[in-house]
Amino acid sequence: MAVKFFGQFLVEKGVVSREKLLEAIELQEKNNLKFGEMALLMGVICEADVERVHDAQRSEDLRFGDMAVKLGLISPNQMQQVLTRQKNNHLYIGEALVKVGALDEGEILRYLAEFKEDQAPYTAEHVNLPQGVSNPQVWEMAADMTYKMLTRIAQFAFRPAPSVEAETVNARHLAVAMDFSGSVKCRYVLSVSEGAQQAIARAILKEDDVSDEPREVLDDTVMEFINIVCGNIAAKGAQLGHTMEITPPVVIAEGGSEVEVPPSYRAIRFPVYISDGEEVEFSFWVG
Repeated sequence: MAVKFFGQFLVEKGVVSREKLLEAIELQEKNNLKFGEMALLMGVICEADVERVHDAQRSEDLRFGDMAVKLGLISPNQMQQVLTRQKNNHLYIGEALVKVGALDEGEILRYLAEFKEDQAPYTAEHVNLPQGVSNPQVWEMAADMTYKMLTRIAQFAFRPAPSVEAETVNARHLAVAMDFSGSVKCRYVLSVSEGAQQAIARAILKEDDVSDEPREVLDDTVMEFINIVCGNIAAKGAQLGHTMEITPPVVIAEGGSEVEVPPSYRAIRFPVYISDGEEVEFSFWVG
């Protein structure tokens, strides 16, 4: 896989040991708390409030703090206090590696420049669509919404790769699809690796361990996740003046098989690389 994270890049170059990287990541996790975690630590909200916000975020595109304010759980001033604490405590992986004694600041800057050069061909800073795709504003919004839900719902740390046109889609462990009809027609396909499916299941079921869950339950959680994503896309599409009705999700492939895109569609694939080595990919099959 060409797409790498900075820590992985340093380990592969042999300049940082895996043990030191794990130590730095652990330090990061202690410092880089999510908004809800930081608000809990500051005593601004309680566990029940966090769950209420997470549930509300499934149906409306708002950041945690904005949603908490909308629900009346915190004031705008309290939101700013939490955001300030988050910003002041934030620790980048390079800073964490310096703090654990793996590298010095000069080395970090040098290797960071090498890393950016190495990853430039595989980095997608913006959603770029192929020329001539109809309703590009809709697909840019849909891709952005998917990235948001991967972060908010599944809580993935990931890097998006550039989009590409394709005649086939790899199902990985599981591929699920939903169809849009109305003024915008499209098939939305989400494929996940086995580890990514389990992470989604933990988030949807709100359980720490899903290893004993039957395959049908795990598949259902991915279908619920795509239902959340596409529901939000349809709502956002309506704000853009488009009618986007969705059908129930269906499993279209399992076990790493290749799914052929029908000739009547133009498929745009968006690979997503997760920090623990798992993979997610979504694609728009535009009619």
